[in-house]
Amino acid sequence: MIPGSSSDHPTFRKSFGFAVQGLRTAIATERNIKVMLGGAVLAAVLGIVLRIDALSWAIVIACMGFVLSSELVNTAIETIVDLVSPEFHPLAGRAKDISAAAELVLCIAAGIVGLIVFGHAILR
Repeated sequence: MIPGSSSDHPTFRKSFGFAVQGLRTAIATERNIKVMLGGAVLAAVLGIVLRIDALSWAIVIACMGFVLSSELVNTAIETIVDLVSPEFHPLAGRAKDISAAAELVLCIAAGIVGLIVFGHAILR
């Protein structure tokens, strides 16, 4: 609910629709989301080819979700910063850089997890 608004919260169905709309918009307009989705597809194909076990699937799927969610949050933060600070400002740049750094750290961690999971599957 918007502060100061007298309207009720949207229904669960409408809220879910807004989330789907946001995902569609991100996929249609953001290059990095497409890159992350490509990585998720690659990880899924590797998992199928290497016939990883259920626990490994859970770990890989969790990493996919974390990376995609982090990229969506990063995109949202960058969009908000651009809205409130259309001209360059050092603090706006810092916020965007730190948000991107959080995504980078998560991607590196997910990559290491992938090396462990898929490496183990290859070696067995």
